[in-house]
Amino acid sequence: MASIRETLARNFKVNRQKLGLTQEQLAEKAEVSTHYIAMVETCNRYPKPEMLERLAQALEVDPHQLFSVSDTFDETFERLRQAIVTDMKQIVRETIKETLADASKEQNRKRKK
Repeated sequence: MASIRETLARNFKVNRQKLGLTQEQLAEKAEVSTHYIAMVETCNRYPKPEMLERLAQALEVDPHQLFSVSDTFDETFERLRQAIVTDMKQIVRETIKETLADASKEQNRKRKK
């Protein structure tokens, strides 16, 4: 069973992603730092009640919803979809970096000939 902080962090991130917001965009909307948003999402900060209300308002949910532990099928599916999309983006980034590095090496090799 997840701790209350883990539940808050997970729900916080899921609700941010449902709105299609980056951490930066949510930070701007809630008038806090991007670092603070990241710290809440990784269980490294736990907002005080007043801040929790402000963050919930920025996420367009009631504060109590950030502590909900009952997942519907749609919520579970959305979390899985987000994880897959994030992983795919990382794979694409790494592949592009590797391809560019290989192309650069090839060009350098051709220049030396």
